[in-house]
Amino acid sequence: MTRASTQADPRPADPRPAGIAQHGDCPEPTAEATWIHVIRKMDETYADLIRHQSELEEKNSALEDAQQFIASVLASMTDVLIVCDVQGRIQQVNRALETLTGWSEADLRGRPFLALLAEHCLPMASSFAQQIRAEAIHDCELALKGVDEEVPLAVNCTSRYDHRGRLVGMVLIGRPVGELRRAYRDLAQAHDDLKRAQGRLVNAEKMASLGRLVAGVAHELNNPISFVYGNVHALSRYRERLLRYCAAVDASGPSTELQALKAELRIERLLADLDPLIKGTLEGAERVRDLVQDLRCFSSGQQGESTRFDLVHLVRTAVHWVTKGERREIETTLDLPDTVTIQGHPGQIHQVLMNLVQNALDAMRDNTQPPRLSITAGQEETTAWLSVRDNGPGIDEQDLSRIFDPFFTTKPVGQGTGLGLSISYSIVADHRGNLTAENHPDGGAEFRLELPLSRDAMPETGPNQDAP
Repeated sequence: MTRASTQADPRPADPRPAGIAQHGDCPEPTAEATWIHVIRKMDETYADLIRHQSELEEKNSALEDAQQFIASVLASMTDVLIVCDVQGRIQQVNRALETLTGWSEADLRGRPFLALLAEHCLPMASSFAQQIRAEAIHDCELALKGVDEEVPLAVNCTSRYDHRGRLVGMVLIGRPVGELRRAYRDLAQAHDDLKRAQGRLVNAEKMASLGRLVAGVAHELNNPISFVYGNVHALSRYRERLLRYCAAVDASGPSTELQALKAELRIERLLADLDPLIKGTLEGAERVRDLVQDLRCFSSGQQGESTRFDLVHLVRTAVHWVTKGERREIETTLDLPDTVTIQGHPGQIHQVLMNLVQNALDAMRDNTQPPRLSITAGQEETTAWLSVRDNGPGIDEQDLSRIFDPFFTTKPVGQGTGLGLSISYSIVADHRGNLTAENHPDGGAEFRLELPLSRDAMPETGPNQDAP
């Protein structure tokens, strides 16, 4: 045994159990306890990792759901969405804009949003980046460059901020107003059509009432005018007898008293005035008789058989009736033969002539120069023709092909039904004639009417088979 092993340890023995640290009162763990403690901490850390991973997966799932929801909302939007940075460079767009412009989001990303707008909108849109710093922009109309044509948009532009409240860009939302405008136009057109239909019904009832009134007035005027006409003829015969009697009295050598009475009563002057008075009364009665006959023809419409009548007389009557109702002076030139006899319904042709004259006067309503109406007529071998010309602005080229269409009118709502020329066209077609319209080389519009002279000259099928 060595000396070291035999030498006694002068320190007193430690009364504490083995394994307890001897540094003051702090125990020193053993290796096993340390490993247990480390394993517990690892378990706790692993459990925290598992919990954090679960939470992260839940948040990722929620984020994916939110992204899918936002993507579906953006894809379903019919309004245009453009997200830009503060410099106006595109960061994101939706499918509606891609459809309208034909560009994808990848192609547009990084480009200025001004490149999507029409040229006339650039001055207004270029100030958006500055304006949104003060307030949002509402209902600003811009035009987007579409695939085929410009697309009008009603645009709202607002600021976009980050989580710190810093301005990072702007958001533009535009609603296409083309469909709204089309819907409004369709609604306005339907409203106008309804008003025209209502006006046509009212006018139809007025015309029916006017026809009954005219027929009644013509009938009532016919009887007293017949009395006047017959009495004036009788008075004319009585005048001849009175002249013979007075001549016989003068030849028999009347007394001085009788001659003085004759001079006092001015019998010779009275007898001289009787002839022009009777002729004037007869002329007035004949004019009233002709007027009654014209009224009866006008109110008869399609009633009665086709008859022979004088077209020139109807022209003069139509011009007289229409122009007398005007409050302005109309310079009228009539180049007409003495007579042109044709076969048909005089009431219907009279209506056509009145429509043509009235249409010419309406076309000259806003003339700056004095209105002039020129009517020329004539006849050829089997056809009578009539030309009605005005010095108005003429007919637009796009309207020439529709001038005889039913309900087509260039007049404001309430001032025309669009049926006058259409009805005239149909009446002329029923008579197997032809009615055309064109612009005269010297200005104004010219309507030309052609009618067969007799039924023998009428073709089996009229020239207006394609009449509207």
